[in-house]
Amino acid sequence: MMNGTNNMNIRKELETKVGTANGIYLNNLDIDPLTIKAIMINEVVPSDPLQDFYGTPDADYLKTTIPLLQGAGAEVASIQDILQKGIYITNAVKTPKTEYAIDRSSIDKSLPYLEAELSLFPNIKVIMLMGDVARKAFNLIAKKATGKNAIPAVSTYKLRNSEIYYKGIRVMPSYIMTGGNILIEKSKVTMATEDIAAMLTMIR
Repeated sequence: MMNGTNNMNIRKELETKVGTANGIYLNNLDIDPLTIKAIMINEVVPSDPLQDFYGTPDADYLKTTIPLLQGAGAEVASIQDILQKGIYITNAVKTPKTEYAIDRSSIDKSLPYLEAELSLFPNIKVIMLMGDVARKAFNLIAKKATGKNAIPAVSTYKLRNSEIYYKGIRVMPSYIMTGGNILIEKSKVTMATEDIAAMLTMIR
């Protein structure tokens, strides 16, 4: 994937730190974590790993993500291009959805993996929370570490002009980046695109 002396396999690393678990989908990706400056946290893994960000080149998740990044001014056509820009994408919930809503227990089950995953990247400047599930998961991690939520309990729209920092990292609550609904909600797509453009400026 990327040539670097510090390459690690994300899945192996997380299984070493947290342990293996049934039905937990982790990114099978070799990457130099030092090159990553921004993390985008999506809501939930798809039921078919081939449709995830690191699946096939025409995976469903990339079909919405690549246009969003392009709309924000990033010249990207593949997940490799995205990684080369210093952007790592992952999912908050590592078990596929069984029903329409994501329940708290699936967030809790995935949380140790997400927490360990975020700690793999020492040079992070920005974490983008793409949707409410990502935001909820990040708040649970922050609360465990600091005793309080990182993101205040008001709507994402109202937080768009506030600068939120967690342990020196800029945290941006934004909107979902995958799934069919994204194409319907034009205003959210516009806002997510603006948020991503702001992130691109911060990591330049």
